[in-house]
Amino acid sequence: MRGLMQEFPLLVHRVLDHAARWHGTRPIISRSVEGPLHRTDYATVSRRSRALASACEARLGLSMGSVIATMAWNTWRHLEIWYGVMGMGGIVHTLNPRLFTDQIAYIVNHAEDQWIFTDLTFVPLLEKLQDQIPHVKGFIILTDEAHMPNTTLRNPICYETLIASGDEAYAWPEFDENTACGMCYTSGTTGHPKGVLYSHRSNVLHGMMCALGDAMAIKSIDVAMPVVPMFHANAWSLAFSAPIGGAALVMPGPKLDGASIYEMLTEGCVTITAAVPTVWLMLLQYLEQNPDLRLPQLNRVVIGGSACPESIMKAFVETYGSDVIHAWGMTEMSPIGSLGVPTGQTNSLSAEDWWTVKLKQGRPPFMVDMKITDDGGNALPHDGTTFGRLKVKGPAIARSYYKGDGVNAFDAEGWFDTGDVATIDPHGYMQITDRAKDVIKSGGEWISSIELENIALGCPGVHEAAAIGLPHPRWDERPLLVVVRRQGSAISRDDVLRHLDGKIVKWWMPDDVAFVDEIPHTATGKISKLELRTRFKGYAFPGT
Repeated sequence: MRGLMQEFPLLVHRVLDHAARWHGTRPIISRSVEGPLHRTDYATVSRRSRALASACEARLGLSMGSVIATMAWNTWRHLEIWYGVMGMGGIVHTLNPRLFTDQIAYIVNHAEDQWIFTDLTFVPLLEKLQDQIPHVKGFIILTDEAHMPNTTLRNPICYETLIASGDEAYAWPEFDENTACGMCYTSGTTGHPKGVLYSHRSNVLHGMMCALGDAMAIKSIDVAMPVVPMFHANAWSLAFSAPIGGAALVMPGPKLDGASIYEMLTEGCVTITAAVPTVWLMLLQYLEQNPDLRLPQLNRVVIGGSACPESIMKAFVETYGSDVIHAWGMTEMSPIGSLGVPTGQTNSLSAEDWWTVKLKQGRPPFMVDMKITDDGGNALPHDGTTFGRLKVKGPAIARSYYKGDGVNAFDAEGWFDTGDVATIDPHGYMQITDRAKDVIKSGGEWISSIELENIALGCPGVHEAAAIGLPHPRWDERPLLVVVRRQGSAISRDDVLRHLDGKIVKWWMPDDVAFVDEIPHTATGKISKLELRTRFKGYAFPGT
């Protein structure tokens, strides 16, 4: 017997319709690429999104299933594209401009993008790239006629002119909620990037999940600022979760330095924000240089993308009174998979014990299931010490990659192997100990490069640290700690090792410390262990 409830497909446009109807005057403040701050609201974005959908059909020839790409910062225009193109049944493919140009060309061709919507910032990049992507019909430049550049891009169209030609009364079409609406590619650190194809259903469910009380707890009284780019794993769902909750939005645009982020946090009275640790490091350094500045409205900071050092978390909590939610996820997970929020069980912990838990990547919210297994697929205990391969499943987690790539990541029961090595403690909090390809295997035992890095970052004079495993004649691999000194610091190898002493077991102690001017990062801001291992190939530890 089936229930007698109304049919209500979970389509992305319903999120914006809700925000426009019931929270229509909630502001959306953006730093424009042209310079000035721009102010709009949900009701206006809704009308313009409908006009864009109408224009995309009439002028660009887009229809159900058409794929368009965006290479754009977090602004109101990018938000309009998401809802307008998705709402008409198209697929929005976000391009990461930080990738190598060959990777961008591969991704555009693999996704079969028909048009590219681009901010002014990226016009020179696309001019150089356009001959490698011949099937792209043209480029919509996200500006008005007064700021249109003199460009060699083929078939350039002004965004504001395009949207003005559309119908603000456009009626969203109805279709199956499992229809594709978004696409994002992995960073491709080991081989070609792989496409993740999101559905309307998965994006709506994931947005609802992230707004839950035991997740980001987004409400209509909040002001949310996604510093994490919309081209980086769905901006961690904030472009969906904020309008679901009726929260105002602040979009930081192209300027992500400490001073600019501080300006947007204070200008918009932001209560919740999200970004990778490197962004928050820049903000905290700016605040250290300006000790009179404060963050009175900022209630919580979501930090993910890579393990967050304790020093960053404690600076927000103890100096600025802003709580930190340590989060973890992947492009394949839409992307949030766990969040470090307290539970009824952990509320009784002492402050010191809670910090131990808080530094972990957190618990899975409703709609994410996870487990750790050995290499044979056997489930391992949740005792907080046993390491295993982290596997996940849920309605907003990929079941395959676009065009059938990477089939080995998915098993017959639907579990996705994240490629991470993790523990899960008795309270249900998961901690990433390493990427499977980055864990240091010494004498048959595993050493967590992430834990070494985080402890090293607490050493005075250390700006950044990365631990990699290098070949050793006796132990298979031993850790090398690569360190960037803080400006003006003269910290030595012995200083770093003394700091580690007593904080880790003896056999985890790095065999050497190498100082460098800069540590390489991937296009998503993570430390490139692959490049570091290549750089230090042939390195000889002292005494070997």
